[in-house]
Amino acid sequence: MTKSATRMRHHRRMPHAEPGQRVGLFGGSFNPPHEGHLHVTEKALRRLDLDLIWWIVTPGNPLKDHGVLEPLEKRLAQCEKLAVHPRIKITAFEAELPTSYTVDTLDFVTRRNPGVHFVWLMGADNLGQFHHWERWRNIARLMPIAVIDRPGATMSLHSARAAMVLRHYRVDESDAAALPLMRAPAWTFLHGPRNSLSSTALRAQNAVSS
Repeated sequence: MTKSATRMRHHRRMPHAEPGQRVGLFGGSFNPPHEGHLHVTEKALRRLDLDLIWWIVTPGNPLKDHGVLEPLEKRLAQCEKLAVHPRIKITAFEAELPTSYTVDTLDFVTRRNPGVHFVWLMGADNLGQFHHWERWRNIARLMPIAVIDRPGATMSLHSARAAMVLRHYRVDESDAAALPLMRAPAWTFLHGPRNSLSSTALRAQNAVSS
């Protein structure tokens, strides 16, 4: 079996987590992965007191253009090269599921890992469109959510439809370390230094330079 095939076989398995562990789930296309993803990850590890974060590299986002999507194998290799932190686990197990919707993925993860305290991680830019996600209210009921501030998206805390609907379940960020142990729905917004890098901008830059 080639090295590439071995990598794919490994990443198509769900990472291991022990009951009682606090695990952040950070899903996305990672097309390409960049320092902004690491910035969000490291902030979540620290502020939420997490044991692990899984980078769930999706085969394709239903809300994004697949025409600019690099092959899954290439994106996984890029993630491996960038994310060398021992508490980051890179996975593409979603490619084995008969769905591309986050709500189904998270339901599968929680059923497969009883006793693990999961938190869904998202950038503030995604909060603004969260209400367009398939069965987004079900996502909020499945596990706590941590929204990490992103440049140009801070006001989504007050303007996003999902933020307004879920306003009574918002946890003050001073209590963020307790979020993984809370019963959903529960969410918090983490302010702080922001990284302006985005996959969209990097693709545009690469297109100009190529």
